[in-house]
Amino acid sequence: MPGIDESFDFHPLSIAVLTVSDTRTPETDTSGGLLAERLTAAGHRLAGRALVRDDVPAIRAQVQAWVDDPGVDVILTTGGTGFAPRDVTPEAVKPLFRREMDGFSVVFHQASLGTVGLSTLQSRAFAGQAGDSFVFCLPGSTGACRDAWDLVLGLELDSRYRPCSLAGQIPRLREVCA
Repeated sequence: MPGIDESFDFHPLSIAVLTVSDTRTPETDTSGGLLAERLTAAGHRLAGRALVRDDVPAIRAQVQAWVDDPGVDVILTTGGTGFAPRDVTPEAVKPLFRREMDGFSVVFHQASLGTVGLSTLQSRAFAGQAGDSFVFCLPGSTGACRDAWDLVLGLELDSRYRPCSLAGQIPRLREVCA
């Protein structure tokens, strides 16, 4: 039966949060704020937080900086995954991937279907691996970030999740989470 196995040790991850928006400020960034709050409440470490405009070079530069930082295990982005002309997060981030995580989009949309119905089709949420970092690109709405963390990422990033957790694929945890 899948779930958290309390007999295993919890290994906190270092997670960075990037908000992509032309309209939000650090004070009005509720989606990035929710992700930062959720990940720290779960016991993980906030490795960095930034806000960039909907601009391919700016998005790509920030994600690449965190990929190059050995202190960052996971990167969460919020915003820029829709179909508005300025939504360019997939175009900025996907070229950095060495592997795509196709299943994330499927599971995210299944979870989101239960909360927003067919409106989930308006999201191009995706994930993959750039270098040794895992990158999850989420919609910009606070509700979508809540769904992503509460229904998918909170479990998948918990090293105690069984039958297996993505934490076991983080290079520094491969031996302890195997």
